[in-house]
Amino acid sequence: MKNRSAIELYDTTLRDGTQGEKITLSVQDKLLITEKLDEFGVDYIEGGWPSSNPKDEEFFRRALHIQLKNAKLCAFGSTARKPDNIEKDPNLTGLLKSETPVITIFGKTWKAHSAVGLGLNDEENAELIFKSVNFLKNRGRQVLFDAEHFFDGYKDNPVFAMTMLQTAEEAGADRLVLCDTNGGTMPHEVYTIVQEVISATNIPIGIHTHNDSDLAVANALSALRAGAAHVQGTINGIGERCGNANLISIIPNVILKLNGHFHHKLNLNQLTSLSNSVYELLNLPPDNRAPFVGKSAFAHKGGIHVSAVLKESSLYEHIDPKTVGNRQRVLVSELAGQSNIRYKAKELGIELPDSGELFKKIVQRIKKLEYEGFQFDVAEASFELLLHHELGKFKPFFEVLESKVHIESAKNREPVDQAILKIEVNDEIEMTAADGDGPVNALDKALRKVLRGFYPAIRTIKLVDYKVRVLEEKKGTSAKVRVLIETSDGHSTWSTVGVSTNIIDASLQALSDSINYYLFNMQETTYAAPAEVQ
Repeated sequence: MKNRSAIELYDTTLRDGTQGEKITLSVQDKLLITEKLDEFGVDYIEGGWPSSNPKDEEFFRRALHIQLKNAKLCAFGSTARKPDNIEKDPNLTGLLKSETPVITIFGKTWKAHSAVGLGLNDEENAELIFKSVNFLKNRGRQVLFDAEHFFDGYKDNPVFAMTMLQTAEEAGADRLVLCDTNGGTMPHEVYTIVQEVISATNIPIGIHTHNDSDLAVANALSALRAGAAHVQGTINGIGERCGNANLISIIPNVILKLNGHFHHKLNLNQLTSLSNSVYELLNLPPDNRAPFVGKSAFAHKGGIHVSAVLKESSLYEHIDPKTVGNRQRVLVSELAGQSNIRYKAKELGIELPDSGELFKKIVQRIKKLEYEGFQFDVAEASFELLLHHELGKFKPFFEVLESKVHIESAKNREPVDQAILKIEVNDEIEMTAADGDGPVNALDKALRKVLRGFYPAIRTIKLVDYKVRVLEEKKGTSAKVRVLIETSDGHSTWSTVGVSTNIIDASLQALSDSINYYLFNMQETTYAAPAEVQ
């Protein structure tokens, strides 16, 4: 693709993406995503179907006031319902009312859909496509024709499918977009069919693929290799059923692997940020395993892998993570070796003495704890405390001497959850109690209540996430549980872990680690530090 012209990048997150299960966006969300896509360098932003719902109509009214620097706003809809009522068709008139410079309409290119779904013969379907495209072109719009179900239709009846495409071209369409609507076509089929279409048409060909066979990205890339000049997809691959082609994967593959380029210079180092921003607006957790941008995309766990990565990262990384705004991570687990410990210590700014025995001691300690159920690759704050403790630099700021949790409930009465703690801080022993919404919340409140007098700074931190995992499911209620807690001070977050057959005890371990971690890492203190480690 070195000598190919620039590829057009068409985003349909705001329309096709929102058809996915549990995907919803407010008008304000759609406007924010529009600005982010434009800033990133997308050529076309498909905002929605203005004739289908009031939300999309409001979006287009407000979007007209956005000063787009790179992108053209696009409205989406279908051909007219009947060929003899084009000028009064509510869908086409609604598309024009959106006042977008670009309009995308889809039409039937699979004969079965035309005949059964619309009850049209071949000539009537072609007339519908011609008149719809021509009507919009004559009103000064750039028109993209989405050939719905094209690949299935072409394999079933290539003459019919090509006739509909050529009809749209004759009517004045600016782009012909081939859609793998059911997502069942294979990459080699896409490559061959796209080549055949290009040889029989004279305007740019686009590709729009779905992921029902987990091939949407591969199919899009195959089409581009075959000569397509326009690619459609969504951010993070969201969309109906199994989703759409993921632009977050397509973009770096085109630039870094196929030596292609897009119309606008894209800031690849903002790719991870764009992906995460859209997830945040969707109120969805990021996909940690997503290629290129996922948290785990450049994470290494096995000791042999880490040892090699420390010497030459390309041995186990297909690109430099920084190219796409991501970063290399080394995980600490039962698979860890000395290289993992050394890497993580360096990453955390901890100097380790050049002692093989110390490394072996730490590795064995970690493997023992992981065997017991601890998981440090998702609780790096607990790992950091463990490392400092093994180096003799950390001593807990407090010790829980006793803990009791009282749970009371009865019919027609509000439940009562109370925690009672005896805590030792700098040789002083304090007892306190607190009520809470559930036993863990009561425990958290009691712990903070007694510690605030010694360490006022902990008022600024709060628990933001709490997860419980049963580790030995076959043991039923006697099984061990692992508790993961995420805590924040408003500026940063950190994760800690606790493991026990008692969920209260496991929660107390993780809560204690979270507070100890915060106190240990504070830059300015307003409390007396713990005694030196002996």
